[in-house]
This record gives sequence, structure tokens and C-alpha cells, in this order.
Amino acid sequence: MVISSKDNETIKKLKKLKDKKYRDQENCYIIEGIKLIKEAINENAKIKLIIVCDDCKQENNIDEDAKYEIAKYECIYVTEKIFLSLTNVVNPQGILAVIEKEKSNNVINYDEDLFLVLDDIQDPGNMGTILRTADSLNLKQIIVSKGSSDIYNPKVVRSTMGAIFRINIIESDNLVKTLKDMKKHKIKIVTTSLQTDKKMYDVDYEKSAIVIGNEANGVSKEILELADEKVKIPMPGNTESLNASVATAIILYEAMRKKLK
Repeated sequence: MVISSKDNETIKKLKKLKDKKYRDQENCYIIEGIKLIKEAINENAKIKLIIVCDDCKQENNIDEDAKYEIAKYECIYVTEKIFLSLTNVVNPQGILAVIEKEKSNNVINYDEDLFLVLDDIQDPGNMGTILRTADSLNLKQIIVSKGSSDIYNPKVVRSTMGAIFRINIIESDNLVKTLKDMKKHKIKIVTTSLQTDKKMYDVDYEKSAIVIGNEANGVSKEILELADEKVKIPMPGNTESLNASVATAIILYEAMRKKLK
């Protein structure tokens, strides 16, 4: 059976998952594209439903092994018109899935050596790319302020390229308090700031929490006052600032370089 009616109850519920309020209420989110779905299967994510476009013109390029794995889950088939009403992608691959959120673990694991803290990162693309970068460095947890972009926003999920299945996202209701608690556990707070002469090369990142600030305003004043170290990325050119995700990658990889050295 192929669903062709926009009034179908399942389709109505799927459309609602575009909104954060309903994602929170249903404890689910949508992933899209065969690569992400294969990642979800490999990482044992809780796949509740897979939706396949029955007559999409785009090639799905789903290999036989993937088709075999997908067939193990509950699947529904929809017309192209219905599928396009569910997707936010310009050129969709014709397959998406509903994933149940992992049970939140808001307890910080202090056994780690390097921590990443996001202070009100707003852009979904930045958020997703930062998660992907953190995953490339094998970071297992990220602390985000409550005012940050929703981790389960479809654009964030796409940008993570599967990292969302491997990183524990710890949402802090009060980031200042969270950082004070981290300091009690002998974690050094390192913030980015233009108001310092200290370069990112001049800091020891052992047992450190690197705080990346809001795209427009940087790290908040209250958190800057808590910082043990304030650093900046040298920019000898004419550019005054860097994209938040780019800045995160540069500093995280410098911290990793020092650790490997």
C-alpha cells in the first residue's frame, strides 16, 4: 500500500516532527538520506519507522545490503507529493526515518581530558558541524547551554553526518553554574576572546573545557569572568572573526596536537 493522502494520520504526525515542541513531546526526530539511515542502523539507534518514496525520480542508490537491513524495520511507502511535504531537503534521496531520542544523560563524565562547551550557538549548520568535528576527535560528550540551537533540528542532524548517534549531548539549564561545578572538579575553563593578547598556542589544554561563544556576541560576560584562560586565534589577515564552527575546529585540533605531542 502506498500512502497518497495528506490527511493520513501517520503523515500528519510526521509533519509535526518539523517543530521542536512536537519533537520534545514525542521524544522523536527525523533523519534523512541513506547514509544517515545506515549510520543509525550501525550505531543501533532506535529506529521507529522508515518512510520510502515510492515514485521519486531521484535515484536512491540503496545497495542490497542496506535494503536487507532496512527491511527489518517498520516501513511505509508514500507518493512523491507526500514525501516532498515531509522533507526539508531541496533534492531529497527519497528515504527518511523517525528516530527515538536516546535517554538523556545529563551527568558529566569527568574522566575525560578535554571538554567542549557551547554558549548559545544559534546557527543549526554551525551546531551540526561542531558535533561532527567533535566526533572526529573522539569526544564523547558536549555541554550546551539551554539557549543553543536545538540538537534535533533537521539541519543540525544532517550536518552532524551521523555524529549525533555517538555523542552525549548534555544540556545545561544554567551554564555558569555548570562551569563552576567543572572548576570544582579541577577542570580549567578556556574561553575564546578578542580581548586578550594570549594566543591559542600559549595554553596547556590538559583537563580543560573549551568554551565557544555565540556567533554574534561571543562568550557571555559571566562566563568570561569565570575563565582561567582567555585565548584568541591569530589572524594576520584583514578578517576580524571566524565562523563559530571553524574556530571550534581550529582550537580543538590545537588541543589535540598538544595532547599527541
